[in-house]
Amino acid sequence: MNSEKEKRQDEIQSEENLEWEEIHTEHIVQDEWIDFRRSSYRFPDGSVFKPYYSYSRRDYVVIVASDEEGNYLCVRQFRQGIKEVTTEFPAGGIERAGGKEGNPAFSEDALAAAKRELLEETGYQSEEWEHLLTVPSNATIADNYAFIFTAKNCRKSGEQRLDETEFLHVRKYNGRELETLIEKGGFQQAVHIMAWLLSQRG
Repeated sequence: MNSEKEKRQDEIQSEENLEWEEIHTEHIVQDEWIDFRRSSYRFPDGSVFKPYYSYSRRDYVVIVASDEEGNYLCVRQFRQGIKEVTTEFPAGGIERAGGKEGNPAFSEDALAAAKRELLEETGYQSEEWEHLLTVPSNATIADNYAFIFTAKNCRKSGEQRLDETEFLHVRKYNGRELETLIEKGGFQQAVHIMAWLLSQRG
């Protein structure tokens, strides 16, 4: 049945004729952190557009984590993009095999990455994990994905083990406090807000 559904989706996509054809790509910056590209595309009507900028980065995890009292574990840290200290859920990149400079064709399992990031950023662990959704991080210009998890009944099992570029504090909020933060613009990561809403569905 799935194959029939996939076949029909392919037929619809072919009938719509909306895909762009990539005809040239230049890698402006390509290192262990990012592959930033300038491309030329042929549109469905045959016209060519350039430059179109896009990038590749690692997939990452976002964890909606709650402790045994039902409080949510959040982190406070500076985000250079908006030049503000934000409140958000624990999150982090899925590492490549062999560490940060490993082969990009092989990567850490998403759940393993989520468990590692929760422990490193907060010092908490959980035995109750659920995968909620995997979604493109920014489908317009990026090709990486966000893997969203919940972790319930988290227990403190150690201290933070932060990377050299991480400076963050752990804060706990109840559900009402988180809702207020979101409504007042104090919880500023879009994918994290989506993760919260997904976690609250019955």
